[in-house]
Amino acid sequence: MTRLSVLDLAPIVQGGDASQAFAHSLDLARTAERLGYHRYWLAEHHNMPGIASAATSVVMAHVAGGTSTI
Repeated sequence: MTRLSVLDLAPIVQGGDASQAFAHSLDLARTAERLGYHRYWLAEHHNMPGIASAATSVVMAHVAGGTSTI
């Protein structure tokens, strides 16, 4: 059995904000969970205005609170 994982940067789309990026990350995690993905990774990047995952612990808590197995 192949175990698949997702790597998410929590990108902030043009015209969007970090709140939207968090919501999109949660949607992606829920989809990955529903499809049976094994892991959901959040990349941590600092000083990049287009990436909302600089505070990975905040995004991870948001994703974990909205999923059952991820």
